[in-house]
Amino acid sequence: MAVKVLVPTVLQKFTNEQAVLECSGSNISELFDYLEDSYPAIKGRLRKPEGEPLRFLNFYVNSEDIRFLDGTETALNNGDEVSIVPAVAGG
Repeated sequence: MAVKVLVPTVLQKFTNEQAVLECSGSNISELFDYLEDSYPAIKGRLRKPEGEPLRFLNFYVNSEDIRFLDGTETALNNGDEVSIVPAVAGG
């Protein structure tokens, strides 16, 4: 199953400067595993040791925030697009 992952510029140094990755996984948790196996330098930059996403990163599956779906158990299907979006703060 192929899933497209859109990597923000700040994380591309951990993915060999690639902005778009073809990955696999049946859910977000498995996708994290795939990314960490394929790009070991990214380990610890996507999720906490317990498996939950880091709070300053937002993950979207086909433009839907996984926080409003099933979190890391959000199912992925062939052709889905996962966006990693750093949180923006300011004032």
